[in-house]
Amino acid sequence: MSYPVQHQHQQQSSYGPSLGAPPQQQYAPPSGPPPGQQQFAPPSNPPTGQDLQYAPPPGAPPSAGQYAPPPGPPPGDYTAPPPGPPPDDKKPQHDWETAVPDTSLFPPPPAFFQGWDRSPANNASLEMSKLGKEYCDGNPLVGPVALDPVSVEALKANNYRLMQPWGFNGELSWRGVGLWEVHARQGSENDTSILTYPPMYAETLHSPLRTGQKHTIYYEVNVERSSPSPVCVALGFTALPYPNFRCPGWHRGSLGVHGDDGHRFINDTWGGLTFTQPFVPGETYGIGMVFEPPKFQGGRIEVKCFFTRNGQFDQEWDIHEEQDSNVHLPVTGLEGYHDLAGAVGTFEKVGFEVVFDPARWKYQPL
Repeated sequence: MSYPVQHQHQQQSSYGPSLGAPPQQQYAPPSGPPPGQQQFAPPSNPPTGQDLQYAPPPGAPPSAGQYAPPPGPPPGDYTAPPPGPPPDDKKPQHDWETAVPDTSLFPPPPAFFQGWDRSPANNASLEMSKLGKEYCDGNPLVGPVALDPVSVEALKANNYRLMQPWGFNGELSWRGVGLWEVHARQGSENDTSILTYPPMYAETLHSPLRTGQKHTIYYEVNVERSSPSPVCVALGFTALPYPNFRCPGWHRGSLGVHGDDGHRFINDTWGGLTFTQPFVPGETYGIGMVFEPPKFQGGRIEVKCFFTRNGQFDQEWDIHEEQDSNVHLPVTGLEGYHDLAGAVGTFEKVGFEVVFDPARWKYQPL
């Protein structure tokens, strides 16, 4: 079926082609993109599908320079500090001199490396040292003993008895309450420890853990002028039992200051530590121990030892002082949890008095 051809001409609009089909050569578009649209040319591989409407054109957005952030810090709570050093806040300076005290006022440090392998004066034989160790290994320390009423009264009156040791070549003479005289004869080459009974520190009566009070034990030795020099006597204390054929301080649970070299010994079978000057005939020497309550709940008893010369304080040390663990052995037995007897050591000829009566002491403990 065909339609009749209309011969009526329609005028072409200036805004678009006419409804009729114009000749091809008259309306063909020029090659390339429209003028003024070069910067919006699509990419060579344009996105497809849903991504088409969200994909930005490549490169920076048009006229990006006009959107650059202004100079200076971004808006908000942050404010750049002003130039120059910060203002003085007027805070007081730290008083370091108060926080760190003058260490020159501290007591001297413990003598870590002042131990002697041998005494420069007298030394016991290696055989006797081994016998003393065997005795201690076979007879461990005993716990506190409940004293009978007679012993308690003797302790309170300072009326101690000196127990004559094995191998002692000499005499022990009681000169009244709290006073003994000792003479070791010529040729007394055996080391000995003369012990007190009852013990001077009785744990059941004197322990600060039981009483809450400080307790001090002390005695003095008056060396006779006729004694030869060096003075072969030692002052100390010991837990029990102790080998009385050895001087105080040489084995466990014992301490002593020896007169021939002035060294102090604590569980030390070598040469002791440098401590004081050697003893001199005609002088008086004293040794004591102070037991105080722990500084805090559940702590250990505080124990200090002190030494006097002619009624004057000479030196002291803490029984728990820091020491060289490679040289010094434990102080078990001396920490206030065991009974402690006074122990006076002798070796070779010597004469002296042992004074337990406080009224006869030249030194008065605080």
